[in-house]
Amino acid sequence: MDATELSALFQGLTTPHVADACVRTGVDVRCAPSELRALGASDWVVGRVRPARHYGSVDIFLEALEHASPGEALVIDNAGRRDEACIGDLIALETKLAGLAGMIIWGLHRDTQELLEIGLPIFSLGGCPTGPLRLDPREAGALVSARVGSWTVGTDDVALGDANGVVFLPVARTEEIATMARSIRDTEGAQAAKMRRGTSLRRQLQFSEFLARRASNPAVTLREHLRRIGGAIEE
Repeated sequence: MDATELSALFQGLTTPHVADACVRTGVDVRCAPSELRALGASDWVVGRVRPARHYGSVDIFLEALEHASPGEALVIDNAGRRDEACIGDLIALETKLAGLAGMIIWGLHRDTQELLEIGLPIFSLGGCPTGPLRLDPREAGALVSARVGSWTVGTDDVALGDANGVVFLPVARTEEIATMARSIRDTEGAQAAKMRRGTSLRRQLQFSEFLARRASNPAVTLREHLRRIGGAIEE
């Protein structure tokens, strides 16, 4: 699946839709920590992961871009450091010129105003004026995998990010996950439309029936009930 097909597959889907779909399909829900946020309010990115671990020099990013393909997402591992920014406007511009879909940074950025003007979707832990004041030895595998929070991701993964956060998916399961996510989105959308017309969620979800079933069998869960009737609100 190329980058255009991948983007089309997830168009119109949010990270909550996709996270719920992971639960439904038995895929690990790999969400980045909640403090990793979109720089722009409307930023949305989906792309195959292009990993890079940072050691104090931008050469690692330039090398990653040498191997990257258009439509990928540059995922930068700066160990979640809060004492330095690891990218600024020039690396963002270079990433955009290389045709990548966006950047996800387990660390900080700088040149915030310039980054907003560049318009490349960027997700980071926040801004910091100073760049690195160090140069650490490079590890083997620096361009093979990147860590974001508790997750290690690589080129066999897809990154999806929006205003809610970032989630990582295995490439091999993307079509299955996206299909399920669209089903969840459409069900929730239909429920919301009925609510706006005056039909309560409790009525749609036959909640009184659920309470009666649970009274006779305490092991019954709302999630089981929802799947039995085809409703959606939690997974």
